[in-house]
Amino acid sequence: MRLLRDTWLVFQRYFSLFIHNPAWVAVGVLQPALYLLLFAPLLKSIVHLPGFPPGGAYNVFVPGLLVQLGLFGASGVGFSLISELRGGVVERLRVTPVSRLALLLGRALRDTLTLLVQSLILVLIALPFGLSIQPLGILLVLALVGLIGLLFASISYWLALLLKDENSFAPIIFTAALPLLLLSGVLLPMSLAPSWLQTISTLNPLSHAVTAARSIFLGHLVNATVLEGIVIVAVLAVLAVAGAARAFGRAVA
Repeated sequence: MRLLRDTWLVFQRYFSLFIHNPAWVAVGVLQPALYLLLFAPLLKSIVHLPGFPPGGAYNVFVPGLLVQLGLFGASGVGFSLISELRGGVVERLRVTPVSRLALLLGRALRDTLTLLVQSLILVLIALPFGLSIQPLGILLVLALVGLIGLLFASISYWLALLLKDENSFAPIIFTAALPLLLLSGVLLPMSLAPSWLQTISTLNPLSHAVTAARSIFLGHLVNATVLEGIVIVAVLAVLAVAGAARAFGRAVA
């Protein structure tokens, strides 16, 4: 009960900061929207190629964009924590009785909520272009994006607490994000790739998340592919939360 109360208090603080600057929602959805408008139409000419997944260009591309949004939208949140470390905010938390796990969860829930709002906006933008998805499917995809956001937000905060410097943090985050993105099949389905590249992509948890999201958009809400993607991301999210929570505990001990 105390953990829930403390998490809610921390969430309220950071959510209040968020609603005073809602422009970040638009900024976060701008890049995926540009991909949707300027890149997705190029896929229409290759939808009939052998290996291209069923469902049409937008039902294949939008699920990948949502996963990309979860990756990039959450992986950079550690910058704000580094700023707070430098300003002494985390240092002052030493004298508070707030749960150390709640310090992470409250922040991460704010980040996750932001991603969910951005994801819903992106889906609504894509509907006039021919995107089709069941209402229950939207909820399931949003849950998957939320888990991805929780995973990468926790990793981001964990690294920020370890490195404590933007000059070290930025190269690691953005260098790691690029291969995760390219090997996930976000831009082009990995089914079009050579076999050796497909094999490497199976080691990327985001590739399973993309495959699960595409299956959901096709109306397959409960099957082995969807369950596999959700379970993989959920397990990694739990591990990341545990590691980041320990880092918070050391930082304010």
